[in-house]
Amino acid sequence: MESDYPSNTTGTAEVPPTEVVPKAKRRRFTASYKMRILDEAELCSKPGEVGALLRREGLYSSHLAQWRKQREYGALYGSTQAGKELLAKDEEIRRLRKALGQSRQQLQKAEAIIEVQKKVCMLFGISSESEAG
Repeated sequence: MESDYPSNTTGTAEVPPTEVVPKAKRRRFTASYKMRILDEAELCSKPGEVGALLRREGLYSSHLAQWRKQREYGALYGSTQAGKELLAKDEEIRRLRKALGQSRQQLQKAEAIIEVQKKVCMLFGISSESEAG
């Protein structure tokens, strides 16, 4: 049997040179590309259309999931005015929720103090102003 590879002087077949593939580079997608793909995916109504879109673009379903989250949080808008407004609204919501939590704690303390005052009034037989009215 003859080998397809040239033999060396000792009569053994040479090993073909190996082809080393360079390290793959991470793909980067622009915000406009992500938004375009998300819009196309949302227009898909028949079974298999999203899969065909992903195959055509060389993407994975995890890309769509991640990009949807980014769009929800305003990260896809970058430095556009819409993105800045979304980020500002998110910050305001966080601030208002914190203030609401503090107000609820103060309300609970105030209600506890009022309950204690009512019990003290009952013990000493003092009528409150609201009962006297």
